[in-house]
Amino acid sequence: MAGLSLRHIYKKYPGGVTAVSDFNLEIKDKEFLIFVGPSGCGKSTTLRMIAGLEEISEGELYIGDRYVNDVAPKDRDIAMVFQNYALYPHMTVFDNMAFGLKLRKVPKEEIKRRVEEAARILDIQHLLERRPKALSGGQKQRVALGRAIVRNPKVFLLDEPLSNLDAKLRASMRTELTKLHKKVETTFIYVTHDQVEAMTMASRIVVMRDGVIQQVDTPQNLYDTPCNLFVAGFIGTPQMNFITGKLLKKGNDLYATFGTTEIILPADKANNPDLKEYIGQEVIFGLRPEAIHDEPMYLSSMADTTLDVDVDVTELMGAEIYLYLGFEGMEDATNGKNIIARVSSRSTARSGDKIKVAIDASRIHIFDKDSEKCICH
Repeated sequence: MAGLSLRHIYKKYPGGVTAVSDFNLEIKDKEFLIFVGPSGCGKSTTLRMIAGLEEISEGELYIGDRYVNDVAPKDRDIAMVFQNYALYPHMTVFDNMAFGLKLRKVPKEEIKRRVEEAARILDIQHLLERRPKALSGGQKQRVALGRAIVRNPKVFLLDEPLSNLDAKLRASMRTELTKLHKKVETTFIYVTHDQVEAMTMASRIVVMRDGVIQQVDTPQNLYDTPCNLFVAGFIGTPQMNFITGKLLKKGNDLYATFGTTEIILPADKANNPDLKEYIGQEVIFGLRPEAIHDEPMYLSSMADTTLDVDVDVTELMGAEIYLYLGFEGMEDATNGKNIIARVSSRSTARSGDKIKVAIDASRIHIFDKDSEKCICH
């Protein structure tokens, strides 16, 4: 088993294109680490550099204590699971899983033991004599995982392995991968653009943008304390609402003002020294959809932070409803976009209604408009 160390890693292509820039990361042994970010952010390129499938332009890569920049992929003691499964169609499931071991000239009895053990872990013992064309997408994915497991690698690399599956199967495979990680007790490095996968499986998440690490933290910390606008908007479904406004000081109280609305901020924010230089200036307020309430109990307990809004659209999601809201002066503040509230399915709000909502001011995030860095959570 092994941790990894990536030190000042760059990937530069001819023509001056830099896909990954100054990537520094310490990955712990047995960690489930997920790279997440939009398409083209460099996450798969980074994974392929770890695998040895892409050459590192600058920097140093260590697996355990071993410097591996110039080590061939087959000698790095890693196993990679691809998006497209990469199974041999003419081979049985057993032979697909055993293929890498046969190339290494592992004894037949040992191959049989490892394949059967991996099949048991993945619950595919009954599929060992089938060929890939007779398998479902989820079964093919398990076979691809099994082929990696039999090698007992120090590190598993998984490049968007669930993206070809339907939504229901993806959800069940997330659970299976989490269980698998606990069973095999090996370092997992996983790439996805789906932040739901990242939030549900990772012990830590690396958020990337344009080849640069934005933030590395646990899923909950990323959600609660994003370091900038990009992370705040990328993590969370529906995404965080962003409203341009100003900070206003009245006596000892601090207000968030946007449109014709003034919301008093809690004392801990009012007394935050980092906000002093922003008083009277434009900032961006961030608010999670679940911090906007329309239930009477919240409207009475948060009477100082209510807002009159128009309900433009409602989306019933089963256990909850998404309300798309507009308010007076909002067009100037947010370029005409709605803010989204995530409320109970008991809500009676309907499209076209004018309602009051209560804002949980303790959950307002404040961002610098120019640098986009978070000033205050």
